[in-house]
Amino acid sequence: MRLLLVEDEKPLAELVRRGLAAEGHEVEVAHDGDTGLQYALSGRHDVIVLDIMLPGLSGYRILQHLRDRGVWTPVLMLTAKDGEYDEADAFDLGADDYLTKPFSFVVLLARLRALLRRAGEVAPSVLRVGDLSLDPGTHRVHRGEIEISLTPREFGVLEHLMAHTGQVVTKTDILRSVWDAHYDGEVNVVEVYVGYLRRKIDTPFGTHSIETLRGVGYRMSEPSPAPPR
Repeated sequence: MRLLLVEDEKPLAELVRRGLAAEGHEVEVAHDGDTGLQYALSGRHDVIVLDIMLPGLSGYRILQHLRDRGVWTPVLMLTAKDGEYDEADAFDLGADDYLTKPFSFVVLLARLRALLRRAGEVAPSVLRVGDLSLDPGTHRVHRGEIEISLTPREFGVLEHLMAHTGQVVTKTDILRSVWDAHYDGEVNVVEVYVGYLRRKIDTPFGTHSIETLRGVGYRMSEPSPAPPR
């Protein structure tokens, strides 16, 4: 595994580097945000381990630059913070996982292996429901010829719904698929994001694609004309 570690605490970075190298992994290290971004943009890494608090560019900014430029290398965020909003910010910007310091090296290895397995899966095909298309490889969504801009979290919710078109998916299903596996916040956050999606993929086009089954969940279906208000 070729890893990029962006961490400004040099003793910690060296400890992690040595541990990963002992496991047979190739590790490149950067100690500041600007250098980290330069290395990350090279595209030569299988996984990026990225601290949030860095000199120069923060981990958040590095992650945003990568995703804006279409670099989808899996990113595991490291943070000394443990607030759920910090985690939410990381996931909204396109992070794949996170660890809070101090962390177990065994857990770090397990998380990295999981990210590598996910990244090594066969690239998924474009999902289509009517004239709505979603390309997981390029993270682009279109309604007909019109491209729709979504946040990473909105994209994840839509991808899960489209992958299960015609089936009922619960809020818990969506949380497990799109949010962190350890998320223990309010399930109604899913309702908020479904609302965001409707305002982007349906309302401007006069269509209705996501059905709410109260007390059960949601179902993606072929778009129909939006019901009159």
